[in-house]
Amino acid sequence: MKASLSLTWRLTLLFVIASSTVLVGLGMVIAAAVEQHFQEQDMEVLAGKLALTRHTLELLTTIDELPHVTLMLDNALIGHHGLELLVLTPRREVLYATAGADFTPQLVIDSARLQPNRPSTWTLGARAYRGIATELPTGVSALSPLTVAVATDIAHHQAFMRAFRRTLWGFVAAAAALTGLLGWVAARRGLAPLRAMRDQAQVVTAQQLSRRLAATAVPAELAELAQSLNDMLSRLEEAFARLSSFSSDIAHELRTPVSNLMTQTQVALSRARSANDYRGILESNAEEFERLARMISDMLLLAKADNGLVLPHRETVHLAKEVRALFDYYEAVADEKGLQLVLEGEADVSADRLMLRRALANLLSNAVRHATPHSSVQVRIDATPDAVCIAIDNTGEAIQPEHLERIFDRFFRVDPSRQRSSEGTGLGLAITRSIVLAHGGSIGANCSEGITTFTIRLPRHDTAA
Repeated sequence: MKASLSLTWRLTLLFVIASSTVLVGLGMVIAAAVEQHFQEQDMEVLAGKLALTRHTLELLTTIDELPHVTLMLDNALIGHHGLELLVLTPRREVLYATAGADFTPQLVIDSARLQPNRPSTWTLGARAYRGIATELPTGVSALSPLTVAVATDIAHHQAFMRAFRRTLWGFVAAAAALTGLLGWVAARRGLAPLRAMRDQAQVVTAQQLSRRLAATAVPAELAELAQSLNDMLSRLEEAFARLSSFSSDIAHELRTPVSNLMTQTQVALSRARSANDYRGILESNAEEFERLARMISDMLLLAKADNGLVLPHRETVHLAKEVRALFDYYEAVADEKGLQLVLEGEADVSADRLMLRRALANLLSNAVRHATPHSSVQVRIDATPDAVCIAIDNTGEAIQPEHLERIFDRFFRVDPSRQRSSEGTGLGLAITRSIVLAHGGSIGANCSEGITTFTIRLPRHDTAA
């Protein structure tokens, strides 16, 4: 894959492009200003000579005075090197011309150009001219109006402009190169905090996720980025800790049934036994296999939920009816502990019936298992136009706040000894949360004065009551 330019070189190129654009524009303005200055100088000289020629021709009243006027024109042009004058009669006959007068025909023939404020520029051989032409009246009707053209040699101006442009563009190129160098130095110094952040980030490893970037030691433009990276590291550290805990928990959960299976199998193979003994061992192994199968099935469900692959098949679910059916299922267990199962309220919700029943069964089973004997387990259903809330209460041992924060984690148990319960896999509450989230709802738990409450909130989706 082709490597892209570094940020330093990109900034340097931007500096060069920006400075070159400004310098080129400035150079063009300066060149145009100098050219305009020369043109104004030339026009001032041409206008002066044209005025002098007008004054001289006004003295011409008869044909006999023509030699005298010609002499006056010769005297007026003495000392003006490169200045040319041409006077034509109405029949375009040359009345007066300097030795080097060689005007472009368009200047003296095109009547539209016979204006003193519209100069023309032309080249004849190695020489370049700028000139103007106009018609002037005389006192001799046969010679009126005369076409007068005056031009000046501008070859020296053009030579100067060529040298000036070479010098100017050379300066622009040198200035652009210098700006690029200074821009590179400035970019390197300006990006030093970013390189420092890079160096700090490189030392962060899986074993050092607690390290953080120095967000207060960087410029304001990078402080927000540094804080965002620190927040990301905090999330990664938390997720890595959860993953490590999950790996430890799953190893612990799998070790016990696998150890039981190996022990029972080794004992069975240690000596010959009767068919009934083998049957008993196989039945015990089958129970462990069933527990492993349930655990694997639950983990697959959670993996699908994490990847958004659990899609509810929605239908109208009568919550009170589902809860009563679950009461019937747990009635025998509740009677053994002297528990009273209480239902308050009713509502309908749009949900996947089987998934919602599993979530409610997990919560109800958890409540019955941990409820104090001869107490009650209460299910409250409250409905609003937009949502349905299901709260399951039980009286039992208080749960500490730090445990409530992790109670929906996989394999998490309030008992720090992590003794395996034969009644579950430790994934029930995690599965319940995944089911609720798949329905676009939320779930929470709180404990107050020995009463633990799990609350599910589901969107109603305008289901008819």
